[in-house]
Order: sequence, then structure tokens, then C-alpha cells
Amino acid sequence: MSQKSVAEIIVDTLQAAGVRRVFGVVGDSLNGITDVIRARAGIEFIAVRHEEGGAFAAGAEAHLTGDLAVCAGSCGPGNTHLINGLYDCHRSRVPVLALAAQIPSVEIGSGYFQETHPERLFQECSHFCEVIAVPGQAVRVIEAAVAAALGLGGVAVVVVPGDVAYLKTDAPAVCLPTLRRRSALVPSEADIQQAAALLNDCQKITILAGIGCADAHAELLQVAGARPGRARDGGGRGGGPGPGRRGRGGRPRRCGVLENRRACRAPAHAAPPQRPGAFGG
Repeated sequence: MSQKSVAEIIVDTLQAAGVRRVFGVVGDSLNGITDVIRARAGIEFIAVRHEEGGAFAAGAEAHLTGDLAVCAGSCGPGNTHLINGLYDCHRSRVPVLALAAQIPSVEIGSGYFQETHPERLFQECSHFCEVIAVPGQAVRVIEAAVAAALGLGGVAVVVVPGDVAYLKTDAPAVCLPTLRRRSALVPSEADIQQAAALLNDCQKITILAGIGCADAHAELLQVAGARPGRARDGGGRGGGPGPGRRGRGGRPRRCGVLENRRACRAPAHAAPPQRPGAFGG
């Protein structure tokens, strides 16, 4: 079995997962990883002006593609700047992996310059947050991080001390058995029958559909259309009223769907758009 550095194992695994870019700001504690990326074809390091922007950029890529996206931050403030973007990614349930570099391993716990504990900091905004403390952990940790981000839908964080990234260990072939496999959570037959009975027995129904109805847009409208009256797709992206909406003097529909694909709604007191040229416009 060949030996590779921890940084090479990480980049090999990211490429096997289909990652083509890593967003972040370079720093000495990240050099082991960025040097490997620089020498590779098919993956690139996208330099951003601030790590927070890198985390949001990774989240945007994951939103648009549904695939794993990656951001990185150097030790200390480099990776703490990721936190706003990672919270957003985790709450939006998009698969993002963050590489958080750490100070030299022998200095951890000594109050070293820019010492933080990212394995504690990112616990609340991730499904997985672990440290590669010795080279022998690298394969298992990075593969588990990829599986958690994709399988659970959210953030995974891998903490790597700068010196550990250069150390070598046995490197088996990358194994990601759950890659591009999606599981479905299906309610029991009794729950389905109970929901159907509730819809059939009610006279006026409004369905507020959030993220729990992801990927079921057509089915949702089919359920609404099975009731008397006409369903309306409210649109989660600013869409206007759909066909069949009555005016104020018309008879109200008996079943309507107010759909919000992003599962979030602007507050009622939100300020109206400003005129072109106005401050902030």
C-alpha cells in the first residue's frame, strides 16, 4: 500500500466526491493542503477576500448543484470567520465541508498565538466536527465527513493541525460507498391514511408547505388539486398568483397551497424596495 501525506489523502477524497473548487483565504497553516491543490488538475483553490465570503460561496454552490462544496480557513481567526456562513449552510441543509486548519499540534493547549478550539466552536453548526490529530486518522475522518455532509444534509468540519497535514500514512483507495445515493424517509401507511382522512373531512384547507416537501412539488399540487376548488402555487421565489385565483368579490377557493420552497418567509414589516440610485439600492 502506498503512503501519502494527510493533505494528499484529503484532496484525493474531495476529488473522488466530485469537488472541483475550494473557497478560502490562504495561510501558513493551510499550506500543506493548498500546495497539493495547486499541483492537481481538476480542482482549484478559489481565493476570496474574507473567509466568511468563502463559506457563503460554498453554500451557494451546494444550493445550486446539490453536490458537496468546500471552504477552508487557516488557524485562529481564519477559520472562526467561517462561522456565519457555516451556520447559514447548516440551517439550509446544504452539503458543505469546511477545512479548519489548526496551530502546530505540539502547541495545542499552551495558549499559543491564535490558538482556538474549532472542534468545539463548530459543534452547533455541523453534523460532524472532528480533528485529525495523527496521520492514521486521516482516511476515516475525511471519508466520514464527506458521508455526513451529503447523507445528513448540512455541514461537516475537519480540523487539521498545520504540521499534521504534511505527515504521511498508508493510503488505501478512496471508499465513498454512499456517494450519490439518496435515502427517502417514508411515513407509515397509518400516518398516510390519517392525513388523507383529515384532508377529506375538512371543508376549507390551506397547506403551508416548507422544506419537508422538498422535491415533491408536483405531488403537493396534485394533492391540493384533488380537493374541490382550485389550488394556487404561491411560489417560493416571488411568483405571483397562479391560475384560478378569484378576486375579492369572488367565491373563495376551498383548497389552496401557499408554497415556500426555501422554508423561510420575509417578515411582514420588511422595508419596501428602494428607488434606483437610493442608498443601498
